[in-house]
Amino acid sequence: MELDPITLLAIAGMAVATFATRTAGFAFMRFMPLKGRMKAALDAMPAAILMSVIAPTVVATGVAETLAAVITAGAAMLRLPLIAVVIVGMVSVVGLRIVLG
Repeated sequence: MELDPITLLAIAGMAVATFATRTAGFAFMRFMPLKGRMKAALDAMPAAILMSVIAPTVVATGVAETLAAVITAGAAMLRLPLIAVVIVGMVSVVGLRIVLG
């Protein structure tokens, strides 16, 4: 296996950009008061980011994965602990892949 210097440079650049945005966010937000709509927006952000990662997978994959996502969402709506929701999702996708092929 050969390491391409351009690939390594791209990976290093992405790492620096990720670190810079996270650090800048903490640095700038410590001077801003978090009240009202700003606090609500920041509290909702993790769920929005998670959905932006999960939604394409649910839509672009097979029937088993889509049904497993629906089952997992149902488990989350029941307010199960996070680990239980993850287990429900993993078991349902594996089971549905076996059943549906």
